[in-house]
Amino acid sequence: MSSSRFHPDTIETVRTQADIVDVISDYLVLRKRGKDYQGLCPFHEEKTPSFTVNPSKQLYYCFGCGAGGNVFKFLMELGKQSFSEVVLDLAQRYQISVQTLEPEQQEELQRELSVREQLYEILAVAGNFYQHVLYQPEGETALEYLKTKRQFQEETLHTWGLGYAPSGWETLYRYLVEQKRYPVGLVEQAGLIQQRKSGKGYYDRFRDRAMIPIRDAQGRTIGFGSRTLGNDEPKYLNSPETPLFDKSKTLFALDQARDAIRKEDQAILVEGYFDAIALHEAGIKPVVASLGTALSEDHIRQLLRYTESKQIIYNFDADQAGITATQRAIKEVEPLVYSGQVQLRVLNLPDGKDADEFLKSNPDAAPAYRQQLHKAPFWLDWQINQLLQDKDINQPDQIQKVTEEIVKLLNHLQDVTLRTHYLRHCAELLSQGDSQLTPLYTETLRNALKKPQGTKKLQKKPTSAPKKLPSFPTESQLLAQAEALLLRVYLHCPGYRERITVTLEEKDLLFSLSPHRWLWQQILSLEATYDFRGDHQGNNRLLVQLENEVTQFPEYEKQLASIIQLQETTSTDLQRPGLVLRAAIATLEQTACEKQKRYCLQQWQQLDPNTDEATLNYYLEQFYEAQQQLEVLKQQRQFSINEIINPT
Repeated sequence: MSSSRFHPDTIETVRTQADIVDVISDYLVLRKRGKDYQGLCPFHEEKTPSFTVNPSKQLYYCFGCGAGGNVFKFLMELGKQSFSEVVLDLAQRYQISVQTLEPEQQEELQRELSVREQLYEILAVAGNFYQHVLYQPEGETALEYLKTKRQFQEETLHTWGLGYAPSGWETLYRYLVEQKRYPVGLVEQAGLIQQRKSGKGYYDRFRDRAMIPIRDAQGRTIGFGSRTLGNDEPKYLNSPETPLFDKSKTLFALDQARDAIRKEDQAILVEGYFDAIALHEAGIKPVVASLGTALSEDHIRQLLRYTESKQIIYNFDADQAGITATQRAIKEVEPLVYSGQVQLRVLNLPDGKDADEFLKSNPDAAPAYRQQLHKAPFWLDWQINQLLQDKDINQPDQIQKVTEEIVKLLNHLQDVTLRTHYLRHCAELLSQGDSQLTPLYTETLRNALKKPQGTKKLQKKPTSAPKKLPSFPTESQLLAQAEALLLRVYLHCPGYRERITVTLEEKDLLFSLSPHRWLWQQILSLEATYDFRGDHQGNNRLLVQLENEVTQFPEYEKQLASIIQLQETTSTDLQRPGLVLRAAIATLEQTACEKQKRYCLQQWQQLDPNTDEATLNYYLEQFYEAQQQLEVLKQQRQFSINEIINPT
């Protein structure tokens, strides 16, 4: 759907009512920092927050990768959605009536919205139906199962919307299609009924099962999970994939758990619905469950939005199937755990119990479980313990195999300190307490490990430092050109003035050359005195005032003439002002970064490594940060220049 189909009033209403902090908080953890909010950028990998959200301007900007914009752009970039899709989603979220320019378009839009809204409604009505049947005579067995076998309180049954799907083949079908008059195609699309193989008629997907609604992060029912009360297979059955339900991207109980995850700064991931519900009932709230599908990186990234420390605890069953599931789950998110983006721990409860069984077997359920949580090992310790479990490392063949597997694990570690710690730890485990053998195993493991890549030794001087600094005239020419471009765009493209002012303030950039600094001061002084808001209509009174001012300062008049008065050669710069602006800003930032880099190098060279190690390491890290930022800025500037030279 084209954005041109939306009435401008609709777009403006969505823009003003959709709070950018509220929206972005659904995707990452934001912390208040002065008047702004900060978090880890979702558009590039980073460990130190450089992503800033300004609530007063309703804008975001990442100082690490340069991503920035409003709430529309954030959702478009993050979800790879079109503008129209984002507007629709936000309009639904904030209950804003959507209008289009033409009556025909309005009708088509309403049809598109109506399908999703009707699916939500049908699933909600089905959930109410299952809840109602649970308390009827035919639901007696299910109610007994939930209250006695699962020991759920009445309040829990209502909070989670637990219900019962009767054993009849067409009970729900008749209720929704014949009694409630919902279109049979939509009921099928909601995943509640299936067409018979003969092609004649439909039957209920869920029969004689305890029903558990699956809700999205906003608490809307998008599907159902179920457990058989008889001998039917499978024991657990979920809704199929629908326009609303994608189990590979859905976590059960996230709507109930996300506030607790934020508060406790950790997320607990269990295998089953009933484990999650039982833990919530016991007062342990930051708990979600997978939906019988392989745990994915998407699942983990959802949880990382709500925890600043990035701490996630796997609490799968402790039997062999649970161990295998845990190993597989770790494997799925290896890039995140090995790089330290997730602080992953693994909890195996005593005696092979799952969370539900453990809670039922302990009189002080919640404190006992929290104690186990506190003792849960780091994922790598758990992996190493699994390698050593049931192994006789006094046998040469077994210790050789264990050593090879340990080396494979440690080779993935990117952090040198962590790798060194586990090298020593594993050597102590293999030596079985014999201090004379520990150095031997340490050396054996160290020799077997690959040489770590991409690490920095802080004790040595940076080899990447330039042998010869760029000559001042070249840098001065680049800077002069960039500052002139910036001022030219400001004066002759009034629509970009606010963007330039905001960017200069946010990035703390100043004009370095004297004529440009003087001109900028005159601009600010005139804007503080006069109202130039009409300039965007072509009446550029700011230029007229500046021309009068410049004539009084002959030392600057000639140098600034090409900025104030456009010529054929300079007017071409304004054909693509956005790209020109981006390139100019990157050049100013690049110059500032070069100065910071030189300053850090000068300070570093003056320090004594034996007495000033902490300060030396500080300036070295600052040097590397400036170096990395320079690479990004060079790419940005070159990309913008290429676009200006070779427009597509």
